[in-house]
Amino acid sequence: MTVMKTLFPGMDPYLEHHALWPDVHNSLIAAIRDAIVPRVAPNYYVRLESRAYVVRSDNPKDDLFLGRPDLAIVSPTLAWRVGEGVSTAVLAADDVGVQVLEASLPMPDEIDHYYLEVRSVQTHDLVTVIELLSPVNKLDARGREEYVEKRRQIIYSASNYVEIDLLRAGRPLPLSPQVQSDYRILVSRSWARPRTQLYVFNLPAPLPDIPLPLLPQDKERLIPLNDILHQTYTRARFDLQIDYSEPAVPPLTEAQAAWAADYLPKPSPKSEE
Repeated sequence: MTVMKTLFPGMDPYLEHHALWPDVHNSLIAAIRDAIVPRVAPNYYVRLESRAYVVRSDNPKDDLFLGRPDLAIVSPTLAWRVGEGVSTAVLAADDVGVQVLEASLPMPDEIDHYYLEVRSVQTHDLVTVIELLSPVNKLDARGREEYVEKRRQIIYSASNYVEIDLLRAGRPLPLSPQVQSDYRILVSRSWARPRTQLYVFNLPAPLPDIPLPLLPQDKERLIPLNDILHQTYTRARFDLQIDYSEPAVPPLTEAQAAWAADYLPKPSPKSEE
């Protein structure tokens, strides 16, 4: 059986497509838990938790961009289509009668976002929160506001905080100073705040091994993020959902596209008739 590996040394930009990202996110956050459990046991355990974001949009494209697969039609090339929008009925100006129509109210919808909690076995206290960002808490205005508030609560608590941003789209989450880069990873130790570590890197770089802060008396463990991502890609066979002959979504810059071309499959030469 052929083992399919990601084509890129670090992050695969094709995984960021909004129709694919929910699967990537959930697979990767679960894989991170599987990787760190043996590193922190028996003093700590790791819980996979969820948080619901309520979103409502009149733009079907926004719904799909936030990762709601029930509104997406995903082909092997990750093409996507949505409806033409809200239908409109027009009452003729000379119509003096009363018409009763069936209508529907715009309803908010919930998107579940999964994250990790590392807790002490002895006390069950929350020691570290690990977040992997999604469009709903980075790009959606209301979801971003709710997430930033939750983030603020964690930062003012006694818990450590790890935030992994592998999405090129959208503005970086608030931080001082702001750094422009493709990807960012924040590692915040509760006892060192406001000082924190920010890993910034661009598409060509492999994902770094990042420290997992625990209680101050315990040695930090390393999370081999690049290995975890690549192993997840292989196990999930994400290659079967991606057409690398199509442009990446979000689009690459000219420089990124030139770099990526060296890793992408070369088109087969057309046979002469």
